[in-house]
Amino acid sequence: MAEQQRLDSHAIELVTALATEGTAAQIINITPSGLGAGLPSSLPVAFDRKAQAFRSVKTLIEEFRSAPDRRKGTATADTLASFIGLVNRHKDENSALFGKTSWPEPKLTAVLDYDKEGLAARNRSHRVVYAFPLTEEFKAWVNGSAKPMDQEVFAAFIEEHAAELAAPLDGERSTYEPLFKETMATPSEVLSLSRHLEVFVSAKAKQGIRLQTGERTVEFTEEHQNAKGEKVVIPGIFMVSVPAFVDGDPVRIPARLRYRISGGDIKWFYQLYRWEFFLREQVGHDLKQAATETGLPSFEGSPEA
Repeated sequence: MAEQQRLDSHAIELVTALATEGTAAQIINITPSGLGAGLPSSLPVAFDRKAQAFRSVKTLIEEFRSAPDRRKGTATADTLASFIGLVNRHKDENSALFGKTSWPEPKLTAVLDYDKEGLAARNRSHRVVYAFPLTEEFKAWVNGSAKPMDQEVFAAFIEEHAAELAAPLDGERSTYEPLFKETMATPSEVLSLSRHLEVFVSAKAKQGIRLQTGERTVEFTEEHQNAKGEKVVIPGIFMVSVPAFVDGDPVRIPARLRYRISGGDIKWFYQLYRWEFFLREQVGHDLKQAATETGLPSFEGSPEA
């Protein structure tokens, strides 16, 4: 009797083991030869006997990985120097630079694991990006361009940004004075104008006259006086020299000075001339500098997503 019970118990264990084995997943190694590049020589998959389906074991394997299988991700640089430094730290012989040079979103992108013709394709997922963060000074000039200002506000703006006024170079004079038929002002002349305007902030603007030199004058008079008004010379063009990007080189942009008189009230405004062109020129220069200092090929445009 005891022997029969032992045999019955063994049979139950055997049936249970066979049933468990019949439903348990089985790891199978597949050889993916002929299926294209980028695959390992042996590919492990789990065969689910119960569902009669193959399942990937990649997720399970990744839980136990102690180091990444490859470099990937995007680093963001805040300055051109940092961008160049990061690229030099991680580049290889097939890395490449791309530059989107047009406004409003200029950007340099280094694809560190880029492809090369004749070699196996790579992942293109390890990158460094420099998005040309604008300086507050440059944003102030751009945001104020072509916007009418009261006399007091305009004078205060010029005073606040006096450090960004530049003396015109000979080439700039010979280019812009004939183009606009205006006289270019020095920084001291623009500052002198702003201080004159502060004095006449409560006065009425009477008229504007163009002089033979190309300069213009505005006559200011006090309402309660009959005395002859004082004239202020208004330059037609001045140069702005301001770093567009954080820790970047200054960008030189000509600005046209304008005013409108209506009923004795005067509004002032300036217009930055083709500032997008000068910004694009600076971005293109920075792309060339990055290519030179990293020794990598550069392309205008964007890499594959």
